[in-house]
Amino acid sequence: MEGPGRVPSARRYPTPGFAGYNVTWSPFYPDKFAVASSANYGLVGNRRSHVVGPTSLPLKLYAESRYCFRFDTQDGIFDVAWSELHENQAVTACGDGSIKLWDVTLDDHPIRNWHEHSREVFSVDWTNIQKELFASASWDGSIKIVCRMSLTYQWTPERPASIQTIMAHRACVYRCTWSPHAPSVLATASADGTASIFDLRTGPRPISTMSAGGEVLAVDWNKYRPMTLATGGTDRAVKICEAQASRPGGLVPEKCVCFGHQYAIRGVAWSPHQSNVVASASYDMTARIWNIDDAAVSAQVPMVNVPRQVYTGHREFVVSVAWSLFEPGMVATSSWDMETHLWPGIIPNTA
Repeated sequence: MEGPGRVPSARRYPTPGFAGYNVTWSPFYPDKFAVASSANYGLVGNRRSHVVGPTSLPLKLYAESRYCFRFDTQDGIFDVAWSELHENQAVTACGDGSIKLWDVTLDDHPIRNWHEHSREVFSVDWTNIQKELFASASWDGSIKIVCRMSLTYQWTPERPASIQTIMAHRACVYRCTWSPHAPSVLATASADGTASIFDLRTGPRPISTMSAGGEVLAVDWNKYRPMTLATGGTDRAVKICEAQASRPGGLVPEKCVCFGHQYAIRGVAWSPHQSNVVASASYDMTARIWNIDDAAVSAQVPMVNVPRQVYTGHREFVVSVAWSLFEPGMVATSSWDMETHLWPGIIPNTA
């Protein structure tokens, strides 16, 4: 196939003094998104979550936008997830082991605070099926005690404590994400070199495990194909795996590999509008869009070596990528260059 396409200029949203860690679109508004960010690249100093979008008046995606709310904390904010129940609420993952629930219509204090993790909380995800629950993933215990396992917690905002704990991995858990197809199924990405799928009904053991050639930093579910996931990590490859529900347990082989990033992949995101399109964000300061149907089938493992698009507008690590739910093809990326960019990705029916 031909080389990757050029990406038109992006809309830029600076967060001066705060390096981006994650960006996520609102499930209620087409023109609202939140950015988790930290001062001094998350090492020391205050942290902030920015919300971009309308306050009381309608606002089109390409119109002038502004930060309508900011959450400030004294420790790192590494992730943010919108509530699936309340249009003005979001939960943040913090470096002091806490999780905070915010309401953008209220003052700058969280409306609820949980503190059960003993180390940094690096990921939060709100399920869009059983909408009263969200999950968090942490670095607990991965350094001091080898036999101690990292923890993934399940929460409901009306309870003062978590309702379930999964002993997910023997190392840091970088990402957790709910299945969009099954209400009790959760995937995790870990520093132990694996991504795992858990069914909360069957206990703490994973029902499927995917092994990688290094730390797994990102994982996401395909929105159309149940049990199909994409992972990214220090091996610089986007790996597509399809677990078989009829054959639980054991290692899941790669179905397809997308290779082209020069450094570790920090974020992956399947398109909500196309089943064959996945985006990736990398420490090589690029974001890329792949069509897995481009895979060369002659190889032992089908490979995609040329992305459909490469975005090069950032000047530092690109750490997060997200697709708009309402605007087909619109992509948001967040970077350590202290900017979040919106840019048009693959247009449906042209991939």
